[in-house]
Amino acid sequence: MKIHVVEDYRQLSLKAATLVAGQVNMKPNAVLGLATGSTPEGMYSELVRLFHAGAVDFSEVVTFNLDEYVGLDSSHPQSYHYYMHHHLFNHVNIPAGNIHIPSGNAADMAAFCREYDQKIAAAGGIDLQILGIGVNGHIGFNEPGESLSVGTHLIELSRETIEANSRFFDSADEVPRQAVTMGMGSIMKARRILLLASGKSKAKAIRETVCGRVTPQVPASFLQLHRRAILIVDREAASLL
Repeated sequence: MKIHVVEDYRQLSLKAATLVAGQVNMKPNAVLGLATGSTPEGMYSELVRLFHAGAVDFSEVVTFNLDEYVGLDSSHPQSYHYYMHHHLFNHVNIPAGNIHIPSGNAADMAAFCREYDQKIAAAGGIDLQILGIGVNGHIGFNEPGESLSVGTHLIELSRETIEANSRFFDSADEVPRQAVTMGMGSIMKARRILLLASGKSKAKAIRETVCGRVTPQVPASFLQLHRRAILIVDREAASLL
């Protein structure tokens, strides 16, 4: 696990975007695993800038998003479909047919999850997986527990996750209670993993990810077992290391 400590959120965003753009420039048809939330927003903004500057071309890139809320229409402002188009897809040249985001409204969720994993495999697997981290150490929506699911699956969101995500809604009552997420097996199969963390609220989770024991109680701790995991954290997120 390589750890890069940068001064602030802006430096984190710039460094992350440089790594992603480098992956695409090295392999134009790269398969990217994408994350949502507030932390990657700066990275996506910088990738859009690099695209318009002619520094990166996404025309052959294939993407698979980590997760989506259950019950939100894709046009809902807090859905991750909406988020990804608003922050990235509407501003770069990734073909619509190359974009994959889990459905939170599939009629047969178990079948959808199997098909999602099959699509990842058919694409050749994920070259670079972007991750954020929750205050409780979750990645994607893989919540702390006694065990972790391998493949894409439906999950009940923890109280901590609901409370943390309530800032995006009018109230905690409006936050969906379920989500569909890639499993830890899907994440760990990625050839490279890039985890981003910013702010003091993430410091405990980062300490447990880097220095704690590997346990499903801290899903991000499994990144210790990945041969090519990279962490980019600002000084506040790294303050307990």
